[in-house]
Amino acid sequence: MFILPLALMIYAFIDCLNTSEEDTKHLPKIAWVFIILLFWVVGSIGWLFAGKVRHSSAGGAGLSSWQPGGRRQQWVAPDDNPDFLKSLKDDRDDKAAERAAAEEKEERGRREGGTGPDDKTPPTS
Repeated sequence: MFILPLALMIYAFIDCLNTSEEDTKHLPKIAWVFIILLFWVVGSIGWLFAGKVRHSSAGGAGLSSWQPGGRRQQWVAPDDNPDFLKSLKDDRDDKAAERAAAEEKEERGRREGGTGPDDKTPPTS
């Protein structure tokens, strides 16, 4: 009879201390701490139901995880993030363009009579 309310109070107290000030509802965080300590059962139950902003679970993909504009609120894996994939494509395109420019420069050097790195001229004797 005594252990269950005490365990509930300890859990609510630690949860309140670990919650940021922005995530507390209705009262300041310090007020919730005093309510939990002074009114064991009622304060703890009040904190659990009305004192903290509850976020949806990370695994759930319900409607609450999407903002009205169609953008996700929570973290998105890189392989699912269109912005990240676009940046990879842009990097790949940039590297391909650099490679093509280097090959073009090398070919132009060969056409103009210069020697490229692959040209092997026979030794003169």
